[in-house]
Amino acid sequence: MSKTERLLRELIAIPSVNPAFLPPSHPHAGEQRISNYLKSIAERAGLEVELKPVKDGRCNLVARLTPVGKIRKCIVLAPHLDTVNAEDAQFTPSKRNGRIFGRGACDAKGSVAAMFSAVRELGCSAKRPTHTEIVFAGLIDEENAQVGSLALAASGLKADLAIVGEPTRLQAVTAHKGNLWLRLQTRGKSAHGARPELGRNAVHAMARVVHLIETKYAADLRRRKHPLLGCATVSVGVIRGGTQPNIVPDKCVIEIDRRTLPGETESRVRREIQSLLRANDLSANIENGKTILCLPLETNPTVPLVAEFLRNVGQRNPVGVNYYCDASVFSRAGIPSLVFGPGDIAHAHTANEWISVRSLERAREMLLRFLRSLP
Repeated sequence: MSKTERLLRELIAIPSVNPAFLPPSHPHAGEQRISNYLKSIAERAGLEVELKPVKDGRCNLVARLTPVGKIRKCIVLAPHLDTVNAEDAQFTPSKRNGRIFGRGACDAKGSVAAMFSAVRELGCSAKRPTHTEIVFAGLIDEENAQVGSLALAASGLKADLAIVGEPTRLQAVTAHKGNLWLRLQTRGKSAHGARPELGRNAVHAMARVVHLIETKYAADLRRRKHPLLGCATVSVGVIRGGTQPNIVPDKCVIEIDRRTLPGETESRVRREIQSLLRANDLSANIENGKTILCLPLETNPTVPLVAEFLRNVGQRNPVGVNYYCDASVFSRAGIPSLVFGPGDIAHAHTANEWISVRSLERAREMLLRFLRSLP
């Protein structure tokens, strides 16, 4: 068993479920145990390590491999340490047919293991970059509100490239969609169920809104395409209305998931939905359902270090993904960012989450080859 595979199995066995998904003080909640474990390994490898407090006692892990000469460039490897929740059995790693199973195997402890192993191996070797600082940043809270990446970006971090660890099937991703949640509310007038004609049914009004969003608006979005990301999408995921059958409901609320393309903004999306409703004699109050900006990512693949990474992983053209991740946060902070890691997002968050050992080892090798090419 390689050191990288062993590390991944050890990381899976340390639950680090995002506290947002668990009751208070749950033993599986938080990233602290996994941060402490990686910190001890990093220190033995001669890396400069610190735990940077972020929120509620939760810390980002930052391990630096300093060059032998003056720092002229900085590369950040930034996977996240938190996972979604799972049954207890999923925190016991297993291996079958060349695959490692367990919560986080794919999303994103595979990336943690590959990136950390590459930095550790480089740190333990006789030859390290002369003028490039390598920073491993194990981030908290990617699965919920991105407070880890937001805090690191706001700390004044200066870097020439951020490689965010997510399951990309070992492809360098330079674009991803944004994620906008909107809450729409229709208002009516309550009345007794025996005299519905005396009221205005807010659920009925919302049903027309839902139909319009899932048909005409969704069709309009399918004509709006990005060369790497395809079309923008919309989905009605939540509906709430009424209190009991014999009361005409005076309020109904839906929550929609709108995946945005580069160039689209929340204000623009809200305006186009309001315009569509007015054109169809409908009305609804629209509010933002998220407290943070989840903007799209679009990194120019001709940026020198981005192009160098593409060459090192043997990729001619960049690709895009439909999901949102921490890369957008670093990009907004002025750091050219891409997404890369072993595993397939299709296996993330599933009851049988897995990653192939071959993918894991190739990720480490590809990252190490890139890091060794740096001046």
